[in-house]
Parts: sequence; C-alpha cells; structure tokens
Amino acid sequence: MRILLVEDEDEMANLLRSALARHSIVVDHAPSLEIAREACLSHTHDAVLLDRKLPDGEGLSLIPELRRQNPAMPIIVLSALGSPDNRVTGLDEGADDYLAKPFSVDELLARLRAVLRRPAQMRSETLSIGALDFEPEHNAVRINGEPIELPRRELLALEALIKRAGRTVSRDTLEQAVYGFDDDIASNALDAHLSRLRRKLAAARVEIHAIRGIGYLLREIR
Repeated sequence: MRILLVEDEDEMANLLRSALARHSIVVDHAPSLEIAREACLSHTHDAVLLDRKLPDGEGLSLIPELRRQNPAMPIIVLSALGSPDNRVTGLDEGADDYLAKPFSVDELLARLRAVLRRPAQMRSETLSIGALDFEPEHNAVRINGEPIELPRRELLALEALIKRAGRTVSRDTLEQAVYGFDDDIASNALDAHLSRLRRKLAAARVEIHAIRGIGYLLREIR
C-alpha cells in the first residue's frame, strides 16, 4: 500500500512514516499543497492523509482536486483542529474520516483499514493466481492455503504484480510501488527483491518473468 501524507511538520511526518513502514505501507511525504498536487499526478496512492494548516493554505482545499482525479480515493484528515465544528467542516468538505491530533498510530491504522474496506475501494477481495492467494487489506499471502511471511519490499512488489497478473508491469511502476519518493534506490535493488520473491513463490505454480528492458510479468505455470 502507498500513502500520500500531506503534513508540514517534519517530526510528525517522520514518526508516521516510520510507524506505517512497519506495517508495509510506503509513505510519500508532501509538506505543502503545491508538492501534494504534483505528487497526486503520479496516480500511485491508495489513500491520502491530509493536514489542514499547511504553509501555502488550508488542506481541505485539496479535497475537491483529489476527488476530480479519483472520486474513490480515501482521504483522512489529520489535524490539531479537533473541535466538533472542525470535524463537521472536514467531513462536509469531503473527507472520509477526520482524526484529531494527537492520536495513536493504532487508531490511524484502524481508520485506514475502515476506509479501505468500503465497497468503492473493493479492498477486501482476495487476489489469486495458481496456488497463490493475496489479501491486500491484511497483507496476507498464502501458498496452497498455508500462510507465508514476506519482507515489506517483497510484499509491495508482489501486490503490484498480482494486481496486474498476466500483464507486463514496467520497472518504473514496480519501483513506484516499492519505494517512496525519498528512498534511495540502488541500481539492482529491485531485481534482488524480485529474485528472492521468485524463489519463495516457486511452490505456488507461478513465475515472475523478466521482460528485458521493460519490466516483469507474473503468470501462472500450467
């Protein structure tokens, strides 16, 4: 899962990025509305966490733009403006949820799960190919019904591939799924993740096929 965090406080952003990374969530940090608008053009995010008091304006003003680009995009407002009136304003402006600061990471995760479960997002489905099952909502992977554990990067790569099973996924798309904007990417890092993932999925009757110069393809072995 990849989240856009629109937050001008670096300390808060770093805390959230570290906490969410432990749950296999890639966080792209945008400290202003201007940078958030540029980030949204990538169309790679599964949800947006939005602060209100940003250096170049009111965070809620971004919601109509986000809705025009993706009406189903889950948006949770995270704000120190936590009075009932403020919450009503945020929800009326189109946010899916409103969480007043300070909050616990566990509560934020629960609210993320809740908005991603809504029918429009269709996050509760299980994606299957061969003997491999993947539940995006829970980051759960099973081979022949048996759960397996995958490191975060491999899990994110698998999510990107299985959502496009049978189609070639470009290297750029995979890197966007696995790494945040601020991550340093070594030249062969993605290939190393996919090589390890390929070995771990060997019993699932699937293969990760490299398309030279283009990307990778996940397909069933028949």
